Amino acid sequence: MYIPYVTSEEELVELVNAVGFLPFFRNPLPGFSLEEHIDPYYWFNDEADGAWEWKGPVILDAQCAYGKFFRNKAGFISKEWYPDFANWRRDGYDFDALFADHLARYDDQYMYQIFEKHPSLLTRDLKRIGDFGKDRMKGFDTIITRLQMMGYVVIGNFEYQISKSGELYGWGMARYETPEHFFGEAFTQHVYDRAPEESKERIFRHIQNIWGPFDEKDLEKFLRRQSV
Repeated sequence: MYIPYVTSEEELVELVNAVGFLPFFRNPLPGFSLEEHIDPYYWFNDEADGAWEWKGPVILDAQCAYGKFFRNKAGFISKEWYPDFANWRRDGYDFDALFADHLARYDDQYMYQIFEKHPSLLTRDLKRIGDFGKDRMKGFDTIITRLQMMGYVVIGNFEYQISKSGELYGWGMARYETPEHFFGEAFTQHVYDRAPEESKERIFRHIQNIWGPFDEKDLEKFLRRQSV
């Protein structure tokens, strides 16, 4: 498949929907990233919006998942493919069953229980409710990354501060959500449709067809479920 160079937010939405899986950053698999398929002008530029500013609008326009899914680094997964991804990464478990089988950590359960009560939270609110910070609970970044890697949390948007003149400024603050909340029935009714290994095989075959061919061992190493 020919992968065009992205020059606009609209083209990025189209690319995410077309390829299904799009890591944000260059990685050990050549060509398999947005960084390698975006006009350099729109990668880092103080004079124009680009990839970093488009993340939130793309999430909403494509209705896609965004988060740290690829070796603890960020990327997009389309609405079509995220249920298979979560099914595989969860190994077919909902979180309560995962924890009951001693396959999740206590600090993961601690944070996930917050999401059970508040399924959509800005970073600052999640930290406040969970009492994360200096001389308090530790490991916020590690825990939230692990929940994204395991398929239980996505980033639903990036929200900005607004100046007195009504302009957005600063770095966008992540809004974390459960996939169940972000996607609704499109996710909950289909996430466990297949055996986890079948989902994995479908994902690997799709990526090889779109982006490959990659060495199987290299692809496995890059996409594997892993802890942080």
